[in-house]
Amino acid sequence: MQGATIFAYCERGMSPAFWAEPLNAITNAAFVAAGIAGAVMIARQTPAERSAWSIFFALNFVAIGIGSFLFHTVPNPTTGAADTIPIGIFMLTYLIFALRRFAGAGVLLTASMIALFVSAMALSGEVQCYGGRIGFGLAVPEGARAACLNGGLAYGPAVVALVLIAGTLAIRRHRAAALVFAAAVTFAVSLTFRTLDPTLCADFTLLGYRLGTHFLWHLLNATTLWLLLLASIRYSRQSGNGTARRIEIIPPRPALLRGRR
Repeated sequence: MQGATIFAYCERGMSPAFWAEPLNAITNAAFVAAGIAGAVMIARQTPAERSAWSIFFALNFVAIGIGSFLFHTVPNPTTGAADTIPIGIFMLTYLIFALRRFAGAGVLLTASMIALFVSAMALSGEVQCYGGRIGFGLAVPEGARAACLNGGLAYGPAVVALVLIAGTLAIRRHRAAALVFAAAVTFAVSLTFRTLDPTLCADFTLLGYRLGTHFLWHLLNATTLWLLLLASIRYSRQSGNGTARRIEIIPPRPALLRGRR
């Protein structure tokens, strides 16, 4: 694995050292803690209450924490992939889960929404902001930063998706609506701190050490994911109107008894 080649965050500056981002690295433990806490809750459920989705999400959180830790200690394209791939997997799988289990959407609608979400993410990630201009394919000098909102614009579709899902669930009086809405608000605040990291770099300091605000993105994101995991643990077995799904299998009455009243 090659050493540090990406210098994108305030706390690191231009240092290639392994511990140049101590807060950004250590706060990834919040993702692992959220996954472990979720696993404990799942383990306490009965087999009938457990959802394979929730188990997957809890494991995914651990992968997110590990990948992000690697990126914030040895930032390069390889660890960058280890950081972003688990996050992308979570966003897609949770959207599928929320549409299917919470909103009760069919396969065709779910596939359409996933395609729309992926397209929106891809397009928003390609938008550039440089020299007072915004658009695609701007003439940007090599090495210059041109990602809009410090790259935060790429996460805009995720905020919109959470708000729309929360609103849909609220209309249908689904009990998961409050948790999903809380996750949407928390994620929006989290994204704000991610965006402000380079802007507040010189001001957000402790004893002369530049902290930046990216570590708050980690802590609040872990909170966002925990709220969504909690919703899946508590309500994954419920239909869109908030009532538990129950399938009753009634055995046929013996022919000898059908004629008797």
